[in-house]
Amino acid sequence: MRKILIIAAHPDDDILGCGAFIYKHGNDCEFRIVFIAEGSTCRFTSDEIRSPEALKQIEIRSASAKKSLEVLGVNDYKFYDLPCGRLDQVPIIDINKIIENEIKTFKPETVMIHSETDVNNDHRIVARSLAMAARPVWSDCDVNILSFEVLSTTEWNLTNPFVPNLFEEISEECLKKKWEALECYYTEIKEFPYPRSYTGLETLARYRGMQSGFKLAEAFKIIRWKNKFQ
Repeated sequence: MRKILIIAAHPDDDILGCGAFIYKHGNDCEFRIVFIAEGSTCRFTSDEIRSPEALKQIEIRSASAKKSLEVLGVNDYKFYDLPCGRLDQVPIIDINKIIENEIKTFKPETVMIHSETDVNNDHRIVARSLAMAARPVWSDCDVNILSFEVLSTTEWNLTNPFVPNLFEEISEECLKKKWEALECYYTEIKEFPYPRSYTGLETLARYRGMQSGFKLAEAFKIIRWKNKFQ
């Protein structure tokens, strides 16, 4: 069974980026999801990030992540709880080592990660960190790399947009499961035209499908691919 490591800056990025892919391949791939930052304290000042309310929000986000992954049938995940929105204040070597260790211990064939063109700084930092951690200088880090898009951040880079070159056909059922998983993050969804809405997910899936000759698709960008396509 193929192993796929998904590295998300925050809980919910995994669902937005490849939730349908995870559900579709639940029976033929083994997934591990790694969350680098906790996803909540960006809404608090530096003086408030260890306050009771901030800690409560971290707990809520973690619970949402676990419930969301249960919807998709994933039970292998890790939370590193680095400060959300403040990864630029964390020594990059620390993030590199987290990712490097996950690759060495899980031994994936493919790693899925954020796009370096994303407007969210945490997303870009995690993407750059993988580039360092997965250098093909030792065999256990020589992996395939795909980047994914995250609605409400990736599409807002108007000068250097995300340009996918790999399209995964998905079914209506896959799309509905992706939405069901995202709904677990009830604090993160709003009515359309907000991107993180059912119509937002569906619109992107149909657009990516139209680009690739499918009715629905999730889109990725090949960063490095060393095995034969099958």
